[in-house]
Amino acid sequence: MRHVLSALVQNVPGVLAHISGMLASRGYNIDSLAVGETENPQLSRMTFVVVGDDRVLEQVRKQLEKIVTVVRVDDVSSQEHVERDMMLLRVQAPAGGKRTEIKELVEVFRGRIVDVGENEVMIEISGRESKIEAFIDRMRPFGIVELVRTGRIAMARSHPESPKLVSPPSTD
Repeated sequence: MRHVLSALVQNVPGVLAHISGMLASRGYNIDSLAVGETENPQLSRMTFVVVGDDRVLEQVRKQLEKIVTVVRVDDVSSQEHVERDMMLLRVQAPAGGKRTEIKELVEVFRGRIVDVGENEVMIEISGRESKIEAFIDRMRPFGIVELVRTGRIAMARSHPESPKLVSPPSTD
């Protein structure tokens, strides 16, 4: 089973290396990883995907919670949530019919062409992993030149009965 974990960590040098090293040394593989600063510049959020049963999930959580720079760990996949991946893809697209077909597919998948070369286009697309995979499959026949993907990001949906403010409202 795939688990999407979100770890709020102190934004200090070495945290990523410490956490990934700890997981690797215990034999846990990280399928996906994304790290970025949060609304509080002193904290970063690490979102990663690990595969395993509930026992593996519990062990990973316990190990993470032992690390001093880890503030909180949440299993986002156990809640209603939104998750996204992003991808940049360069594909062969000579002017003419093939380029038009690629442009139509990009629109269907709600992507964007972000760069146009003489014989290639670069496409940006975001969405669930299944959408990204389906788009890659549709682009393979055209000739994928290069592809880069982010790690998964995810956030639990808010519950109407408990609104949460990330930061206090501005008094300006």
